[in-house]
Amino acid sequence: QVGLVESGGGSVQAGESLTLSCAVSVSSSHKCIGWFRQTPGKEREVLGARYLHSSSPPHYADSVKDRFTISQEKDKNTVYLHMNSLKPEDTGLYYCAAQVFCIDWATAGAYTHWGQGTQVTVSS
Repeated sequence: QVGLVESGGGSVQAGESLTLSCAVSVSSSHKCIGWFRQTPGKEREVLGARYLHSSSPPHYADSVKDRFTISQEKDKNTVYLHMNSLKPEDTGLYYCAAQVFCIDWATAGAYTHWGQGTQVTVSS
């Protein structure tokens, strides 16, 4: 059984930082954890992904690679999305998701399990 729970969303001012958490309870096979966001009128957008309990570097979307980082707390099934220099266009519902491998990390349809999302609102 796979479960993902996001937390840490909220309202911030432009330029501020925010860290989201994804608590993961997964089977031994679903180790690729991705972060996505959904904004009104747009398709779900990939932000990045990483393997749980792996030294492999995370993958990042070009649109956020200079401002967002993904980390994992050692020995815990929690993956973080650290967001810096937030902009109003970063406003949206942020999700974490799981799949077996990160080969197709940028494709939302490749992920088989999703959290419920956490809202981030950035005001100017």
